[in-house]
Amino acid sequence: MRSKSAALAAVTLFVAGTGLMTTAGSASAATTATGTTPGVTAAAAASPAPKAAYNGACGAGYSVVNSAGIADLGTVFLTYNSKSGKNCVVTVRNAKDDPIHMAATVRVLLDDEETEPVVDEGEFTTYAGPVYVEEGTGHCIEWSGVIGDEEYFNSGSNCGVRK
Repeated sequence: MRSKSAALAAVTLFVAGTGLMTTAGSASAATTATGTTPGVTAAAAASPAPKAAYNGACGAGYSVVNSAGIADLGTVFLTYNSKSGKNCVVTVRNAKDDPIHMAATVRVLLDDEETEPVVDEGEFTTYAGPVYVEEGTGHCIEWSGVIGDEEYFNSGSNCGVRK
């Protein structure tokens, strides 16, 4: 005779209208007799390119405050350290591969003067950066990342608050 827990583990439940089946506490997409998932298009069912994860290159105390994909090649991350008041940018590829042109750039946008961007640019296999700037109370940040011929550029975001 099977125990109660063994009997429960063998139960499969189809959740009506959701396209989900659950077996012993796990969920998976249900498929029709034709092998498709109800309500899911072929494009949605296809596996997306893996997204690069923040790699901690900026160091301890930095948290991701903004990020953006660069085509299907990787992600540029803007991080901030509240103790030091610094922003950091790093551009990370989705997967390590042969060296390719990459860049990470950041600068503070001041009201009355042009500031020089801080840039790390070259041929890299995994990531470009980290590059750092002092945020400056009440000022916005310009940041960008490049992988190959693709670029993400953001000007005037993540503005500090004037005290």
